[in-house]
Amino acid sequence: MAGMLAHGPYAEFAVLLIISALAGAIAVRLRQPVLIAYIVVGILVGPAVFGIVTAHDQVALLAEIGVTVLLFVVGLKLDLHHIRHIGPVALATGLGQLGFTIVFGFLIIVLMGKSLMEALYVAVALTFSSTIIVVKLLSDKRELDSLHGRIAVGFLIVQDVAVVLAMMTMSALRGAGDDAMLAVAGHLALRLVGATVLMFVLMRYVLPWLVHVMARSQELLLIFAIAWGTGLAALGEVAGFSKEAGAFMAGFSLASTAYREAMNARLTGIRDFMLLFFFVDLGAKLDFSTLGGELWPAVILSLFVLIGNPLIVMAIMGYMGYRKRTGFMAGLTVAQISEFSIVFVAMGITLGHVGVEALGLTTLVGLVTIMMSTYMILYSQPLYERLAPVLGVFERKRPFRELAVERQGRAAGQPDIVVFGLGRYGARLMRQLRQAGIEVLGVDFDPEIVRQLRHQRLPVRFGDGEDPGFLESLPLADARWVVTTFPQWDSNRAFLHALGEAGFKGRIAGVVRDDIHGAALGAAGVERVLNPFNDAADYAARAFAAEIAYADAHRAEAGEAASMRAAAAQTAAPAQDAAAAQPAANPRAQAPDRPQETER
Repeated sequence: MAGMLAHGPYAEFAVLLIISALAGAIAVRLRQPVLIAYIVVGILVGPAVFGIVTAHDQVALLAEIGVTVLLFVVGLKLDLHHIRHIGPVALATGLGQLGFTIVFGFLIIVLMGKSLMEALYVAVALTFSSTIIVVKLLSDKRELDSLHGRIAVGFLIVQDVAVVLAMMTMSALRGAGDDAMLAVAGHLALRLVGATVLMFVLMRYVLPWLVHVMARSQELLLIFAIAWGTGLAALGEVAGFSKEAGAFMAGFSLASTAYREAMNARLTGIRDFMLLFFFVDLGAKLDFSTLGGELWPAVILSLFVLIGNPLIVMAIMGYMGYRKRTGFMAGLTVAQISEFSIVFVAMGITLGHVGVEALGLTTLVGLVTIMMSTYMILYSQPLYERLAPVLGVFERKRPFRELAVERQGRAAGQPDIVVFGLGRYGARLMRQLRQAGIEVLGVDFDPEIVRQLRHQRLPVRFGDGEDPGFLESLPLADARWVVTTFPQWDSNRAFLHALGEAGFKGRIAGVVRDDIHGAALGAAGVERVLNPFNDAADYAARAFAAEIAYADAHRAEAGEAASMRAAAAQTAAPAQDAAAAQPAANPRAQAPDRPQETER
């Protein structure tokens, strides 16, 4: 090991990644988020324990890029359409929990003897819950689309917006004294107005065209997203905000484009990889000489977060008309602090507002609350069954809002069928389904096709169906059918695997061009295999057969009619002969008529 480390930073990075992978495997085995393992790895490889890694500058640079990508992805998820539809419950719960935690957390920390600025930073840090961890746990439990899951995601969005605003505000206070607060507030307002105008111009006139050009290549789109995020992060720091705020605005500026799901799916893995270095760097920088005095404050604040945050969420949701179970399940999602909390306090150290003691305290609270809340969420149902008798105080006699949600049933606009691949067959299938009154969503990774179908006001999304991260962003929970028109078996195999990872439980249909591909889909569990060539040939054969049968039947009917007419003619011939012979045998019979004809 020592000989390998002597070869420089590259060998150190290799050792660091190997140790991180092993520690992450242990964390997953213990059903813990891997970020806990990364912090422990940072402590072990740092100077406090073994001192294995000495390339601190390189690790710190990668840590900054990791934070940039993290904030960029958060901004990318905040589509204006989703923000407008967060709902009163998510907004009230998010703001209520933020206010409660900041006020009471600040008072508790001040009573512990901390300075006002440190108390403010740590109190704000205690309000943020980990969107990444909560969404992952709810997704694994298939509760992301449940009522409490949707509400939890809503107030997590509120928290994400709040953390960025807090970062921008604290960045603006850099080096400001008490007598300059008004001037700082004025300068901050001016910078916010300027940033808003710039973002509006870019989002309205520049970015839609630019992103469309970049989307012609999946690889180019990924490079552009990272370049845009890091570029605006650097610009944000130059403008007097922070790298974090600039990265968030970069993601937010792309959130309304048709390509945000595709960018988000491809950046998720990069985000997780780069954040490894942030948490390793954090663990390596922890000062254990100061952590001893922070143990009891960390225990008290951890209990405050684990108990106080869920209680305030249950109280607000109960007052707004939800059952105690829904409030309890949603409340557990805020029973921890997040990676944002550590990023926020670390930024305070960079700005000179707080010392390393605040970061150590926040990190300890994060380790305790993340570990405890993970098990609380995973075993939420048994925990609720034990506590249900004492939770009645958080429920109205008539939970009217939840009853109204139950009466609504299936959400409007949810697709019954999702079609992947919008070539000639897929696009026509989508149009015909919509004409039949069926809700359908189309997906394709060709930006030109997506743009054309969007101009026709068809509901389509840009993205790669082989990416599980992208599939998780689609409304697949209520879809009855998924149809794949991918022409290659390899693409369909990857798609079916990704569909299983996303938890799709509906029925699957596949469009093939040959019998071998159809047999492979059938063996993979695809319920209905459609072969356009065979189907078209069968349809044509049925059409020809029907037309020939109709022609034969018509000819037979014509022949029968002709035979009947001939038979009738033969039957009528003797009568006609007899009628023709009567005037000759009795010529007087016509005599009375002749004078009448003459008179006319």
